Amino acid sequence: MIEPLIVEHLSDKLSVFVGLEHPDEKQDSYVVFEKTGSTRSNHLIGSMFAFQSYANSKFEASVLNQKVIDAILSLEHFNRVVSVKLNSDYDFTDTETKRYRYQAVFLIKHY
Repeated sequence: MIEPLIVEHLSDKLSVFVGLEHPDEKQDSYVVFEKTGSTRSNHLIGSMFAFQSYANSKFEASVLNQKVIDAILSLEHFNRVVSVKLNSDYDFTDTETKRYRYQAVFLIKHY
């Protein structure tokens, strides 16, 4: 499982809550992520993750999204991680909750 490494790494790099579920307490800004799929070949796992950056304004969400992108790309320095590829990132404002958010989707190959 690569998720604990991602949570720890993002928590070290960012000054906001990072988790697999939304925080219990209201936060102005935070990041949640989920695995959306995976593959396995020759003991190498390819995991697709969607990272959602929430903030009080579209600009703040976009800035947080860029910080998430930079932090996730730096995962390549870990021995368990073979490669990190940003597939896409985009405005993903939550129309139901009226919260600004951006989403970045990555393919992370790891052991």
